[in-house]
Amino acid sequence: MDSLARVVCLLSLTLCVADGYLWHVDYLCVFNSTDLNDIEFIQSYFYNKLEQFRFSSTLDKYIGYTNFGVKQAAAFNADPDIIARARHAKEVTCSPNIKIYYEAALTKSVKPYVRIHSERFPDNGHTAALVCIAYDFYPKHIRVTWLRDGQEVTSDVTSTDELRDGDWYYQIHSHLVYTPKSGEKITCVVEHVSLDVPLRVDWDPSLPESEKNKLAIGASGLTLGVVLSLGGFVYYRKKCHGRILVPTD
Repeated sequence: MDSLARVVCLLSLTLCVADGYLWHVDYLCVFNSTDLNDIEFIQSYFYNKLEQFRFSSTLDKYIGYTNFGVKQAAAFNADPDIIARARHAKEVTCSPNIKIYYEAALTKSVKPYVRIHSERFPDNGHTAALVCIAYDFYPKHIRVTWLRDGQEVTSDVTSTDELRDGDWYYQIHSHLVYTPKSGEKITCVVEHVSLDVPLRVDWDPSLPESEKNKLAIGASGLTLGVVLSLGGFVYYRKKCHGRILVPTD
């Protein structure tokens, strides 16, 4: 199952002694639709923050992770009543919450940001690669293609899978290997459910990336110099205001 998020986590904590943390049970529902058959229910048992064993509805049995957990899982798996209760817990725990979380999160979509940069191969000065990066989008399904002078490029293109950012967002990198030609127009096209029309970003080859950075730094330095010069001139005018200058021989 391609689970999109661990959404429902109900914590039951039982303290066995007054001065220490010993035992708790986590109930977890992992889902990407409201269909109960698509939900994985996990019931994990922890002792001193270490998971001992768990029930997984996908495997339909208990699994042990420590010596004690392996023995306990075997005992639970041998008891049909315990297995039946664990299966029922999936419906009781997950079903009432799935619709709420699904409507609040999984039906939403976020538009991707898109940028292009170039990478030149050190062993071949004539061949380069353009990299189109689409990032911070949701849900994960997305399509990235390249156009050269309006025609879709079908060769020399490679793309990564949709990569998780760890915060529910995704990113993808698409590479186009090409030999630069004067006057041609190269476009990265991104199609996503959040977009009414495909997003098109044109590559601007007017300056190499390094030269653009140098130009930006130079412009910033020039602006700072003008501001400092203007400030010095204003200070000088204030100091000289009201003074009578007497010529000397």
